[in-house]
Amino acid sequence: MFTGTLVVDVLLGDVHSLKGKRAVVRPIVAELRRRYSVSAAEVGDTDLHRRAQLGIATVAGDAGHVTAVLDTCERWVAGRPDIELLSTHRQLFSSED
Repeated sequence: MFTGTLVVDVLLGDVHSLKGKRAVVRPIVAELRRRYSVSAAEVGDTDLHRRAQLGIATVAGDAGHVTAVLDTCERWVAGRPDIELLSTHRQLFSSED
């Protein structure tokens, strides 16, 4: 069994409040969950208006599948016109670790 995590650091577009930030981040997290069947949440920079860290995790029996799902999620986030992808951090764990 393999678990993969991806943390993406993003810069939000025209956001001037935490309420505005939630209006951008919540639909992104919901769509990641719905479209790719992953766990997703805002995991950092919660007090900043224009920055967000999103955590994405998935589990599969094959490391290649975990990598493919995280690659697809990363490409989807990077392709969003309302945010700019600043950095990513990825980890892969085996059940034998």
